[in-house]
Amino acid sequence: MQTPPSMERAVTRRVFMGALGFLSAALGAHSAEKRPAYQVGCYTRPWDQHDYRVAFDGLAEAGYTQAGLMTTKSKSRLLVTAETTPDEVGGIKEEARRRGLRIISIYGGDFPVAVSVAAGCEGLKRLIDHCALCECGHLLLGGTGNAKLFDAYYQVVAECCPYAAAKKVVLSVKPHGGLNATGPQCRQIIEKVKHGNFRLWYDPGNIFYYSDGKLDPVADAATVDGLVCGMSIKDYLPPKQVEVTPGAGRVNFPAVLTRLRKGGFQSGPLVVECLTREEAADAKRITVEARKARLFLEQLLAAF
Repeated sequence: MQTPPSMERAVTRRVFMGALGFLSAALGAHSAEKRPAYQVGCYTRPWDQHDYRVAFDGLAEAGYTQAGLMTTKSKSRLLVTAETTPDEVGGIKEEARRRGLRIISIYGGDFPVAVSVAAGCEGLKRLIDHCALCECGHLLLGGTGNAKLFDAYYQVVAECCPYAAAKKVVLSVKPHGGLNATGPQCRQIIEKVKHGNFRLWYDPGNIFYYSDGKLDPVADAATVDGLVCGMSIKDYLPPKQVEVTPGAGRVNFPAVLTRLRKGGFQSGPLVVECLTREEAADAKRITVEARKARLFLEQLLAAF
């Protein structure tokens, strides 16, 4: 279905048009052959008041071919966890396939490191296996805000990195508050683990959110050179709001991506995590916002 011109204008008018001059000066003209190899996707989170199949329907209707598994309407609030069975994961993969969706990223919540390092490793390896079963190359970790578990948590990550690499699954941590709220904190964590298969999943909206709007992700992005493997496309509005369709908030996405590209992030997943949803029960309206976000990202990338 053809996009109404009014929708395209609404998506781009404020943030995107204001950034075109900046991009031209910073990057110059690039041919289509030289455009960055990013994959645009969207997580299930915006539809998490619904069954995950509703989210998949919305993603497909909004024009996405890449899906990220995150929150959903379920007992655990997550679509996949360490306790999910392989049969259940296989069913999720098949539901995605039927809608023309490839699973590009999975957030599976915590692993039981509070029980023991060994139990944590077992749980994390199950999450890695879930990714491999879905042919998903990225497992996103939220880190831990518990200082008492900090060393054990990242010991588990370090011990599981070779296992994940053998399964062709990249492990990553994102800025998520607490002990991993900023680029420098995430850098220290990644350097602590000391394995090339543990990277950073950047989240500009969270940089604003966990600093109460004081730390601009454009500045923070300069601290993560060489670390980034993917990015949550998340915007922000004060005082503490991330349920904002990308391009409608304070994050200067062209400037953030330009700085991340300078630091080596020239390709990889760009996965929309949050959207404006005045009524979480209105799945159709969320799908409209998802389409706006896709158009915004596609037009942003066309400028590089």
